[in-house]
Amino acid sequence: MSPNVHTIAPVEPDTTTDPLPDASPTPSTGRLVGIDLARGLAVLGMYTAHFGPEPAAVGGLPGSLLELARGRSSALFALLAGFTLVVITGRPHPRTGRAGRQAMGRVAIRSVVLIVMGLALTMLDTEVDVILAFYGLIFLAVLPLYRLRARTLAAIAAVSALVMPQALYVIRQWIDGGDWSDTVIAADPLARVSGTDGIIELLFTGEYPVLTWISFMIAGMAVARLDLTRSRTRLRLAVTGGALAVLGYGGSWLALHLVPNALSTVTAATDGGSASSAWWSDTVGYLEDGTPAAWLLVGAPHSQTTFSVLGNTGVALALVAACLAAVSRMPRVTRLAAPVSAVGVVALTAYVAHILLIRAIGLEEEAGPALFELTAFSAATMLLAMLYTRRFRRGPLEHLLHAATRPARRIR
Repeated sequence: MSPNVHTIAPVEPDTTTDPLPDASPTPSTGRLVGIDLARGLAVLGMYTAHFGPEPAAVGGLPGSLLELARGRSSALFALLAGFTLVVITGRPHPRTGRAGRQAMGRVAIRSVVLIVMGLALTMLDTEVDVILAFYGLIFLAVLPLYRLRARTLAAIAAVSALVMPQALYVIRQWIDGGDWSDTVIAADPLARVSGTDGIIELLFTGEYPVLTWISFMIAGMAVARLDLTRSRTRLRLAVTGGALAVLGYGGSWLALHLVPNALSTVTAATDGGSASSAWWSDTVGYLEDGTPAAWLLVGAPHSQTTFSVLGNTGVALALVAACLAAVSRMPRVTRLAAPVSAVGVVALTAYVAHILLIRAIGLEEEAGPALFELTAFSAATMLLAMLYTRRFRRGPLEHLLHAATRPARRIR
């Protein structure tokens, strides 16, 4: 095995029970601790966004760090979901023939399960915008791309980041200006069953619309096609991520300050304070009545703009590169980060568990109690994940999701 690849809970393929294992012990498809570490950070970052206090109530550097986790954690999770799709369908070489059809079947089943699971969690009516149903639909949308090379996938991700936010803006204006969407929602069985806006919400109006979040998953697919055991590849990934972050957030800052009346227009359209933070932070607030064209200049994580997609993708790529480099060059870091990496191994279970806990106990509004909840639940999750992954290679929900895909073996 290459010295730059480390394993957690080594996976021995068993072709008698699963001809398409999620991972194998080979260097090309073995479990990269750096990816698990990045995925664990994404989960804990979402804990920070959901359990943690409002950044403004904390202030200073801690408040800025809390704000940094908002939106960017879910983008990182989406990017790593694209990585997982490529692992399932063949890394480094895409599966073809019967194996390829079975792999596609597994992804399709996973997508349906994630959509159902996400809508079920949404029906619990917590204050959290559950992301799983959006992920499930994005899996289906990007599945036809699984055989493409890294450069082609990167190009598609870049074009999506440039085009899709503008398309979403036009479609949302169209939705706001007519009643056709109400007719679609009324006829949508998904909307009736879940109590949501169904496919319209998943594609266009939700917190993680497929049109703009698809580029994160495609970018993750491109990353999975790379040889991440090479230090030069990790360096290029880090440089690319840094450049995209500067282009996204820096470009938004420049646009908001150079375009006449942009800042004042954004401020007037939102329920937050000044738009001075709109280039990087959700503290700008949410849109109240309509979406002005100036909103396309915003870089806030959940703004669904080109600037936000570029910036979030850049942060995600840089963090993935940093995690991969750290565990390949610094064994002590690998040991110290083991609890976070363990959370990455059971990411789906950890994510669902925090939604259920929020439903059971609610969310604290005060900074002190909220910070205590965040610390306590994060620590408990890491401890349980460490203990669990010492004996099992998949989390409980990961195991059920894997079992649900077994009918794909019958595909000829």
